[in-house]
Amino acid sequence: MGKPSMAAPPPPPPVPLTAAAPAATRPPDPKRLLDAALATLLLALLAPLLAAAALAVAARRPPGGTLVREPRIGLGGAPLTLRSLPVRRFRLDALSRLPHVVRGELALVGPAPLPPGDPAAHLPWRHSVRPGLTGPAQLARGSELPWDEPLLLDQHYVEHHWLGMDLALLARRLLRRSSPCVRGQAHLSDADHRVPGYSPAS
Repeated sequence: MGKPSMAAPPPPPPVPLTAAAPAATRPPDPKRLLDAALATLLLALLAPLLAAAALAVAARRPPGGTLVREPRIGLGGAPLTLRSLPVRRFRLDALSRLPHVVRGELALVGPAPLPPGDPAAHLPWRHSVRPGLTGPAQLARGSELPWDEPLLLDQHYVEHHWLGMDLALLARRLLRRSSPCVRGQAHLSDADHRVPGYSPAS
């Protein structure tokens, strides 16, 4: 009797010539690293003061009402609930928002976070950066310049910001300078980069 025939084993699966390359990782953002480091440091230093302020607010407000919650528009046009202490003294209302910076929802410096009902909150150039605890428009609040200053300063910041500008604006906030120009003067600064036909709604 002849030997029974045996079926040939199936061929092995083809071996890929090269292994799949790992997904490219983005380099760390220096602005984000600076924001996270400074916000964490400030929170550690200010924790006793913020805790005392929160206790004082809780003593005179109903339960669950320690923080004020406000709807805002954040990075990429995403909705953001801004939480802050209703205490203006020592700018504790702004400093109590530092956890938003640590989580990456806000930046230390950037355009002011606007409510959803504000048409300026939906301008595309605003969505490319995180809103900030402070910024050119916030520092210029109360200025007597006669042009559309707040929106223009925010747009200028978005288009030209860099770490040096952030540090300069933070220093200006610490020095409590309320305006990038001398109060009462109507000179246009370097922020006035408008072209003919400029409109803040563009």
